[in-house]
Amino acid sequence: MTQAKSDLYHDIALQAQGLLADESDLIANLANVSALLWLNLSDINWAGFYLLKDDTLVLGPFQGKPACVRIPVGKGVCGTAAATGDIQIVENVHEFGGHIACDAASNSEIVMPFYINGQLAGVLDIDSPQFSRFDQQDAEGLARIVNILQDSLK
Repeated sequence: MTQAKSDLYHDIALQAQGLLADESDLIANLANVSALLWLNLSDINWAGFYLLKDDTLVLGPFQGKPACVRIPVGKGVCGTAAATGDIQIVENVHEFGGHIACDAASNSEIVMPFYINGQLAGVLDIDSPQFSRFDQQDAEGLARIVNILQDSLK
């Protein structure tokens, strides 16, 4: 990466603020954030959202190949993030118990829950064909972007 991760995420956050500043529509904002991440993050093959509907995560706006449509809360990396409320950084998805393989080319993943008015609304999911693609800097940078998103949806 030519730019330090912190600088990259700072730039993405500024772009997200601009895109989301005057818009509160959930689908529009999720679509723009997924596109923004897709365009700016290297070595990823999927970036998007799953929305919580009852006890199931349902596919929302994304960039990448077609994906699994429904994921039960508590299942796979996305469902685990939704069930625990914790960011999931998985260096090798093939070693994650219960991993749901939507794209066989994915080898690592980061998933972050997001909230609307304090209630779990869904998860941000980003996959990579590289092993160990995501780290704590990614988690911190994405948390900043998710916070901007959450603020736009109040």
